[in-house]
Amino acid sequence: MLFSAGLVAAVFLVYRPVWDGGFLWDDKAHVTRPDLRSLQGLWRIWFDLGATQQHYPLVHSAFWLQYRLWGENPAGYHLVNLGLHCVVALMVALILRQLAVPGAYLAAAIFALHPVHVESVAWISEQKNTLSAVFYLGAAAAWLRFKQKDEPASYLLALGLFVLALCSKTVTATLPAALLLIGWWQHGRLRWRRDVVPLIPFFVLAAAAGLSTVSVERRLVGAEGAAFDLTLIDRGLIAGRAIWFYLGKIVWPANLVFIYPRWHVSQADWLQYLHPAAAILVLGALWTARKRWRGPLAGALFFVGTLFPALGFFNVYPFLFSFVADHFQYLASLGVIALAAAGITRLLPRRPLRYGSSLAILTALAVLTWKQSHLYADVETLYRATIRANPECWLACNNLAVSLMARGARDEAAGLLERALQLKPDYAEAHDNLGFILAGRGEIDQAIAHYRQALESDPGNGGIHYDLAMALLRKGRIDPAVAHLRTALDLSPEYAEAHNGLGVVLAQHGQTGEALFHFQQAVDLKPEYAEAHNNLGSVLAGNGRLEEAIAHFRRALEIEPASAEARKNLDLAVIRRQRVQDVK
Repeated sequence: MLFSAGLVAAVFLVYRPVWDGGFLWDDKAHVTRPDLRSLQGLWRIWFDLGATQQHYPLVHSAFWLQYRLWGENPAGYHLVNLGLHCVVALMVALILRQLAVPGAYLAAAIFALHPVHVESVAWISEQKNTLSAVFYLGAAAAWLRFKQKDEPASYLLALGLFVLALCSKTVTATLPAALLLIGWWQHGRLRWRRDVVPLIPFFVLAAAAGLSTVSVERRLVGAEGAAFDLTLIDRGLIAGRAIWFYLGKIVWPANLVFIYPRWHVSQADWLQYLHPAAAILVLGALWTARKRWRGPLAGALFFVGTLFPALGFFNVYPFLFSFVADHFQYLASLGVIALAAAGITRLLPRRPLRYGSSLAILTALAVLTWKQSHLYADVETLYRATIRANPECWLACNNLAVSLMARGARDEAAGLLERALQLKPDYAEAHDNLGFILAGRGEIDQAIAHYRQALESDPGNGGIHYDLAMALLRKGRIDPAVAHLRTALDLSPEYAEAHNGLGVVLAQHGQTGEALFHFQQAVDLKPEYAEAHNNLGSVLAGNGRLEEAIAHFRRALEIEPASAEARKNLDLAVIRRQRVQDVK
């Protein structure tokens, strides 16, 4: 109990900079969006593959529940993630003690305080890591109890928790292989009926979940294209280097970066073959020594096996900008950490020396984690740090520019977007963002040129079609603007801004019936859309539907009390209504 309390206190203390942290990168895309906040939305989270960024329904259900508790306040999400990380660390201690692994408490403390896990704990989107790890370890603990007690209830519990883990993040599909590895480590061999047969349902579920995720990553997330055209040899070179990269960050957690540079893979460079060759040689040496020491081989195989889904053999979207990321090794690191903790405990049998060494290690890790946590306090701090460490990170340049645009620093944002386009000339989002800044400056022709370049790279992006349409309207080019607005709605039928924009054009050209439809769609899709309420009210007033118009003008003013146009329209509508009543 004392250890648990101390560990939780230490975790919350070293992560103090994160408590008040804001949303990062894609956090707001994970926090439940308006159309998913109802019970019907919860159903879609589970059964509509395209409803969320990735089909991890349990994670998004957790976000759905958290939104109902504290809305868009990031503090609540951060504290939940910290709590889950503490639970994972305590479960690590429990399972290692269950397996009689020396140094169980030390391993749990190292895991809890290691700076390589800051990305998983401080980034709200990675709640899928911490939540899935709770179910992964819960399933492992239930399985070990089943093996010890032969209790059917424990077996069913393990299977159920494994399903929940897969619904949180499919990297947990490696669990059945890890359980086989534990069985081999315990007994020195595996038996078909005792060890393998009971795990067959686990392997079937793991394969199904893995194949589903591979398909979703390609079709819905965008993990395909020229950047992913890698041969099997290329992928082997990536995997070999990644293994040593991840091991290095555990052993020496210096220069941690949110987005690491993407390696250049070349089959012609013989030096790149050294990484996989060295990994194979080390595993071979550990295999040779297995009869005397099974632990090192078990730890290494767990590490590599749990990393396998992220080693490059399967396409995942982040490979577009980097082949490695700290959050990929959240679970895998347990193999190395447990082995290190056991080694310290065995090699330093005297308590004063062992305790002193452990305290020194944990203190160093805590300080590094505290420092790393500061980078995740807000999006600008994070991206500036990323660009300093990885100057060629076009993604960070664009994302920092978006943050600067939001607070009005458009000149600095434009410079960053130009830099992003120098690094990646076909970067559609950067072209779109730069076009938006140029349009705001009145440089419409240059903005249109960037929007067109963006569409060359990403013709299926409804947002870019909308932005181009707005620029064309400012040049008086009505017909192509309407065409792009209709394309935007074909691609994204729930795009409220495109409905509103098309409604404006239609209303100006006397097509009030269709305009009314699009304005109504806009306010239905986005109830807090003041401009659409005002536009809808204007069309309704023009059609003599004054009561409805007044209701929408008032709603627009509730949302934006300073709107002079909505105030004027409301006053005029009220006067007209009074005149009508006087005539009657």
